[in-house]
Amino acid sequence: EVQLVESGGGLVQPGGSLRLSCAASGSTFDDYAMSWVRQAPGKEREFVAALSWNGYSTRYVDSVQGRFTISKNNANDTVYLRMNSLKPEDTAVYYCAAVAGIFTTTPARYTFWGQGTQVTVSS
Repeated sequence: EVQLVESGGGLVQPGGSLRLSCAASGSTFDDYAMSWVRQAPGKEREFVAALSWNGYSTRYVDSVQGRFTISKNNANDTVYLRMNSLKPEDTAVYYCAAVAGIFTTTPARYTFWGQGTQVTVSS
């Protein structure tokens, strides 16, 4: 089992940047594919980005391609989401999620979730 704690959210103006962090503990970090999923008020959860267990493969939803980058640091068991050129429609609670044994862009297949961090993009 793995525990996930997100941080780094906040209020940013359109066009600005943020870096979200997700600290993992409790299990072997290298065994898990990691993902960022977001949920805006009144909307379904939406896949944002995923990183394979070995860090070699990434996937992004079309709306963030070229603006967001997912990465991880095995030395401190942390996954990051660098978000550039932020837009008001990026406003949501962002969740970090982990799953062992598969690489997927389907949020429902992720086993472990953090508590979420709020990102608000507004002038």
